[in-house]
Amino acid sequence: MAKKILAVVAVLVVAFLGFVATRPSEFTISRSASLAAPQPAVHALVNDFHQWARWSPWDQMDPSMKREYSGPASGVGSSYAWSGNDKVGEGRMTILGSTPEKIEIKLEFIKPFAATNVTAFSFAPEGAGTKVQWSMNGHNNFMAKGFGVFMDMDKLVGADFEKGLASMATAAQADAKAGAAAAAEPAPGAAPAQQ
Repeated sequence: MAKKILAVVAVLVVAFLGFVATRPSEFTISRSASLAAPQPAVHALVNDFHQWARWSPWDQMDPSMKREYSGPASGVGSSYAWSGNDKVGEGRMTILGSTPEKIEIKLEFIKPFAATNVTAFSFAPEGAGTKVQWSMNGHNNFMAKGFGVFMDMDKLVGADFEKGLASMATAAQADAKAGAAAAAEPAPGAAPAQQ
């Protein structure tokens, strides 16, 4: 009887491993949102890693997360390393490309698992606002494929992208209002406007 049970278990394990092996090797997770803020204000929030704490969903999961910035203050070559609790893990991001229309980032996870993916943000004018698309592309190793059988990564990570885009909208709108208010203020020493 024990031999039959072991044989059945072995067949199930082999079948499961075979199924995992057939899962896609590449993945893409993408979300988009329309933000009521001009393109430069939205772009600036992504292009400068110092601004990410204002909108990144992972920064909100661990407010005491350790951060280290290197390279230029913003744009190509700027880098951001983090180390935090079990929810955020440890990793590094580096901006590989930056234009007004698109920012491409190398995303390296160290903990809880090692992986390297490419994250991209695209920005397109939409009326007086901006349409932002946030996507992540990468390779599924065998372990990631197995994890994906039990957990819908698109749903899991996509929910974080949606939260981040909502927070980004709030931050970009606040920056746009502050910029408009500053532009409306008369310069020091300027004559008051004539009535």
